Amino acid sequence: MYAVIKTGGKQERVAEGQQLRVELLGESPGSEVTFAPVLVVDGDTVLATPAQLVGSSVTATVVGEELGPKIRGFTYKNKSNQSTRWGHRQRYSTISITSISAAG
Repeated sequence: MYAVIKTGGKQERVAEGQQLRVELLGESPGSEVTFAPVLVVDGDTVLATPAQLVGSSVTATVVGEELGPKIRGFTYKNKSNQSTRWGHRQRYSTISITSISAAG
C-alpha cells in the first residue's frame, strides 16, 4: 500500500516504514504528524476522489531536522561597481511514515 501526500507545496509518494525529507514542519523531534493523502493505492484499489478519501490519513513521526546544501549567489552591475553576495541554506524535517489508513 502506498499513498501520495502533499507537504511543503510538493507531492511525495510514501509507503510505511519509509524515511523522507520534507520542508520544515515546525514540529519537535518525536512528535506525530498527520497528513491528508491526495491518492491512496491498496493493491488493485485506487482511492483518488475527495469523497473516497474522507477518513483516510497518513501518520508520520518527526525524526529530526537537517540542513540542505549551501546555495551561493552573486550579482554584479557593470559600470556602477555594485555587487551583492548572498547565500541560503534550506532547513528540512526528516519524517518516518508509521501508518497509512484508507477510508472504510
